[in-house]
Amino acid sequence: MTTPYWLQDAIFYQIFPDRFANGDPSIDPPNVQKWGAAPHNWGFQGGDLRGIIQRFDYLLELGINAIYLNPIFQSPSNHRYNTSDYYRIDPKLGDMLDFRALIELAHRNNVRVVLDGVFNHCGRGFFAFDDVLENETHSPYKDWFHVHKFPLEAFGPGDAENYEGWWKFKSLPKFNTSNPAVRKYIFDVARYWIERGADGWRLDVPNEIDDDDFWAEFRQVVKSADRDACLIGEIWTADPRWADDTHFDGLMNYPVRAALLDCLCGRQNVTWFADSLEKLLMLYPHENVYAMYFPLGSHDTERVLTLLDGSLDKLKLAFLFQFAWPGAPAVYYGDEIGLEGGKDPECRRAFPWDPAEWKGDLHAWVQNLIAVRGARASLRRGEYARLTVDEARGVYAFTRTLGEERTLVVLNTGNQPQDIALPIQTLWPDGHTLRSLLDHHPLTIQAGKIKISLPPWSGQWLG
Repeated sequence: MTTPYWLQDAIFYQIFPDRFANGDPSIDPPNVQKWGAAPHNWGFQGGDLRGIIQRFDYLLELGINAIYLNPIFQSPSNHRYNTSDYYRIDPKLGDMLDFRALIELAHRNNVRVVLDGVFNHCGRGFFAFDDVLENETHSPYKDWFHVHKFPLEAFGPGDAENYEGWWKFKSLPKFNTSNPAVRKYIFDVARYWIERGADGWRLDVPNEIDDDDFWAEFRQVVKSADRDACLIGEIWTADPRWADDTHFDGLMNYPVRAALLDCLCGRQNVTWFADSLEKLLMLYPHENVYAMYFPLGSHDTERVLTLLDGSLDKLKLAFLFQFAWPGAPAVYYGDEIGLEGGKDPECRRAFPWDPAEWKGDLHAWVQNLIAVRGARASLRRGEYARLTVDEARGVYAFTRTLGEERTLVVLNTGNQPQDIALPIQTLWPDGHTLRSLLDHHPLTIQAGKIKISLPPWSGQWLG
């Protein structure tokens, strides 16, 4: 295998650091917003690394075993995708001692920590770009970027015209990764944080560094520092080029997420949904399929509950599917308690720590799903096989099988209750009793079928 052994067993929790928990108010900026204030691109609410440490029991009780942190390096913004210093923890988040404490705490509890690598572009405060602004043609770093002419005109309204910026943002100058000095700098950064305990990189917009040699060398550098470190690429489309032994172990599996939401929102039927999923399974090598990072939401998307029109039933069904599908499921902080929000920055609200603000029994539901998946190897490593799809009734059933262990997954994706008789004579013998893995209700196989009743927008795991 070329993918890390632990990825297919991983259950990720994504944290946007400024909005998860404030553990050290002494490092808050003077103009810190009140916790829970309406989120803005320019406002800080005080979340930090100590906050994650102090709330680590919450993460362990939820059951996750991997954390993906949005950028934590020094930057003037709360999202920190405009890095000023790749070797320094942002002082508003803490310092290297806090980072080491977080890594040590995580590793003592068998939790991996994956960092966000923003290597396509930097911020205007990055030392090399600052030197180019100051010295222009005399700067030794002018070839670190794509400069068209001087002066650069890096401030004020309008697009970046005299140099290349990510999506033409003046605040995000794009690196010239063809420059050997730039490559060396980025590769040194990548190795530095792996050597200090990070368990891998989630790589921001890697398709915009459209150079196979760059990513092959990046991979070699990271894997030589830790052969079990993971590389997850932010690729939004289905593209097998990016998942192999010269690029990334897995990708952010937005295509599966999109298919799921299309089905649950009524834009596509359940047959299309099942067919789409199976095409995606066939698109990638087996080991990369199981290393995919599968989110329902992220810092770049509307909150999943908002997209599902506030339906807790649909969200619970989405989680049930997510934790039954091949790959590493990822919970975006707050989705497990029903946090809502529209597009960025609304999807980056502060985590409400008062349980009275949590919606329904969603937290307990996700906690149970995580516990069952963690205890059941077939849900993590098992082979997928379709059992049936009933387009008229919105029913979809499949199995995950590993050795003698088999898990039956049944989904009702429609708005009507369904009494379902599933033919499973080739899977289990007559008289065999299956149990719900979620509520332990027994069901006995009779005449080669198992009968199950599902309310609208619901599902079940049986084994």
